[in-house]
Amino acid sequence: MKLPIYICAVLLALSVVTAPGVGSNTNSYSATGVVEKIASDLRQITIEHQNIQNYMMEMTMDFSVRDTNELSGISPGDQITFTLVVTENDEWVGNIHRTGHIAAGATNTMSMPMEASHNMAMPELKPGDPFPDYKLKAEDGREIHLSDFRGNALAFTFFFTRCPLPDYCPRMNNYFGETRKILSSDSNGPTNWQFLSISFDQKYDTPKVLRNYAGVYRGDDTNRWLFASASSNVLVDAAMHLELMVMRQGNSFAHNVRTVVLDPQGRYFKEFDDNQWTPQELADAITQAIRPQ
Repeated sequence: MKLPIYICAVLLALSVVTAPGVGSNTNSYSATGVVEKIASDLRQITIEHQNIQNYMMEMTMDFSVRDTNELSGISPGDQITFTLVVTENDEWVGNIHRTGHIAAGATNTMSMPMEASHNMAMPELKPGDPFPDYKLKAEDGREIHLSDFRGNALAFTFFFTRCPLPDYCPRMNNYFGETRKILSSDSNGPTNWQFLSISFDQKYDTPKVLRNYAGVYRGDDTNRWLFASASSNVLVDAAMHLELMVMRQGNSFAHNVRTVVLDPQGRYFKEFDDNQWTPQELADAITQAIRPQ
């Protein structure tokens, strides 16, 4: 099945424009692009946008829409101008205006380098299926394997440290932190669980970079939460099993979002395919993986 593409981009410059009527931590950027898709609830729009000056290169990505009335009269193929608003914890588009229309199929939609592997018709994983024993490089420089965590329910997600959009990679790690608090505060809950945040930017995200980055999200408490990086070979295999999509674009990456829970035997238990899950939902999935209903 075709799943939505979530794309993160590296902040290209420090110069920003403060949006009128909002706090100083909110920045806005004028942009142009072509509409590829509009969600049925009008809360999300996929735009192939041109270079956004002082922020990110041209890409195709999903954006949240706060005022759904702005999509009235807007349809796929429309050329638009819009404003990207970025806060400390969120981002969305507004001031959407149609300027023209192009023929269907005329957009230059990105292709993912993992597509060849994905098209090899790898059977979809089902709960209870053994999960590949990926080899990773941990934040302390050790070589680790997923099997090192056997006996624990393992939740892992993918990210890269230079991702600036707050509801993509940062949200995944913030939610891991919140889920860890939920599980740790339950005196009657299980204790055999582990979190693993996996960077797909192994060249830049060295163990030292990962350690520094990890401190932003977990502070000095490293209990049951490890950061690591994956090689391109691991990512190719993950692309087949999880429909993970990762594509380098300069100093940035286009990628979708995957968060996976394995049971204590290292078997596939549950997968979250977007960034809309809640920490409580993840905590519940981890508990269920340990204590099947």
